[in-house]
Amino acid sequence: MSRVGVLGVLGGYVRLRHRGLALAPLAVAALLVAGCGAQNHGALPQSSRPDVADPAAWFAERATETGLDFVHVNGMSGQLYYAEIIAPGVGLLDYDNDGDLDVFLVQGHALGAANGGTAGGSTPPEGRLYRNDLEVHADGSRTMHFTDVTEASGIKARGYGMGVAAGDFNNDGCVDLLITALGPEQLYKNNCDGTFSDVSTVLGPRRAGPTWSVSASFLDFDRDGWLDLFVGHYLTYSIETNIRCFLPSGGPNYCPPQVYRAQPSVLYHNNRDGTFTDVTAAAGMATEYGPALGVSTADFNGDGWIDIYVANDGQPNQLWINQHDGTFRNTALLAGVAVGDGGTAKSSMGVDAGDFDNDGDEDLLVMTLTGQGSDLFVNDGSGVFVEQSARAGIRAATLPLTGFGGGWLDIDGDGWLDVLSVNGRVTRDPARPGDLFSLPQRRQLLRHVANGRFEDVTAQAGAGFQRPDVGRGAAFGDLDNDGRPDVVVANDAGPVRLFVNTAGSRQHWIGLRLIGTAPRDMLGARVHIVGSHGQSVWRRARADGSYASANDPRVLAGLGAASDLPAVTVIWPSGKTETFSSVPIDRYTTLREGTGR
Repeated sequence: MSRVGVLGVLGGYVRLRHRGLALAPLAVAALLVAGCGAQNHGALPQSSRPDVADPAAWFAERATETGLDFVHVNGMSGQLYYAEIIAPGVGLLDYDNDGDLDVFLVQGHALGAANGGTAGGSTPPEGRLYRNDLEVHADGSRTMHFTDVTEASGIKARGYGMGVAAGDFNNDGCVDLLITALGPEQLYKNNCDGTFSDVSTVLGPRRAGPTWSVSASFLDFDRDGWLDLFVGHYLTYSIETNIRCFLPSGGPNYCPPQVYRAQPSVLYHNNRDGTFTDVTAAAGMATEYGPALGVSTADFNGDGWIDIYVANDGQPNQLWINQHDGTFRNTALLAGVAVGDGGTAKSSMGVDAGDFDNDGDEDLLVMTLTGQGSDLFVNDGSGVFVEQSARAGIRAATLPLTGFGGGWLDIDGDGWLDVLSVNGRVTRDPARPGDLFSLPQRRQLLRHVANGRFEDVTAQAGAGFQRPDVGRGAAFGDLDNDGRPDVVVANDAGPVRLFVNTAGSRQHWIGLRLIGTAPRDMLGARVHIVGSHGQSVWRRARADGSYASANDPRVLAGLGAASDLPAVTVIWPSGKTETFSSVPIDRYTTLREGTGR
């Protein structure tokens, strides 16, 4: 299944040509080397991208100078509580509707019954909201500065925070905020005046016993125009039931997830009156579950309905295909995305869906444990996948690292998606017995060079990429609105990092905000961008993916050197398709449902 035969790839080439995409001719000799006899789906793309990597650093780390002075607290006290190694995520959202992305950072606190969960009985630290006060100068240069507005916002996130999901659940044009946690999650409604109200009770009665949610996603699974909510739950765990584990050498260590029971995830249906109903059982999702860490929602089988992919830690992953009647069916095993190509379940953490080969369907990238290598599942367009990480050069590059946050982004604006991951161990380094939190690892950047293959360009990513941290959440978005994707990284028991994209060779780009008949971002909308010279790029409006994080919901696509005004076709979550001609480039444009052709 992991090798592509000549006839199979030729079949894939015909399918791509039928979709109107201009791809480079196939290198038949190379295919003969790759082997024969495999099926005709999941072939790596045959791009003709030139290898013109800029020798300058791709990113500059600017958290401190821009005012993001946040440091995460995980409460470690030497007891090695399992929850200490899982958080935190990070959220990007334009909460004040001023056109630039703001940042929400989740926070932990001291753990354990001895001090009641806080240090000496003091007020525990809280999650923080930072407003982006972006300035654009007359010469086109930009200055970012972040202001802590948590107190004025009314957000009181004092639980042991895990992650963030963002979406406008009440269709008032202002994005709302969900905070996942070790304990009950919190839902904050945006009041459209710079403040939020805690409306967690609208989620209905909570399940009995301890809860632990990590990644979550807002999605309109029934196409009624209102965002529903999927909350991925991890393990049945409490501080009181924490299990002690040990290194082979005998020293104490953090436990693997297998020593705890997985906890069922929850699907909430939006009642369109400001409340939600738990429909997990009615949707057919109550009996199949695993320890969920990553969630990505997209139309994986091309039928126009949003599906849900769940990355589980040490158990088979799930691909919940939407049945159009309020129910879902888990097809992960038959679709080839439940386990790696070795046939065993991996420790899947972060996940992201994206069309890295520009063939019109959503492929999957799944980050995993050191020694396993990340998975690249290539979609054949019908929701069936082939694992191609080895051929793409991703597996070997990622073997030394434990990937959490990460995903697809076009670092240099050439129209092809690259891979960025943030990493951190989950077991102590036996070579450092005196360090109870010896988990830091470096970040990694893989550039899509040609023919669906990637090369490790971490050395060119900038000095900040070489500094090891215990990386967890990563949120992608254009924070300075210059057409280049930036990254905010949340580190466990460490400072936040802001990596500003400073790629020297400027390319043309197109930025789109997709608004529906309700005045909100149409999460799940798919976009086909076609230039007059045959350039073809597919992107999706999404806020989920990565790990426990919320991303920029706008579409940002690089166009390379092409300077003509492209045509944009939008496939809206409602099922309606519209085309917008001659959309401006090198700027952001708002496209509204019902105004295209």
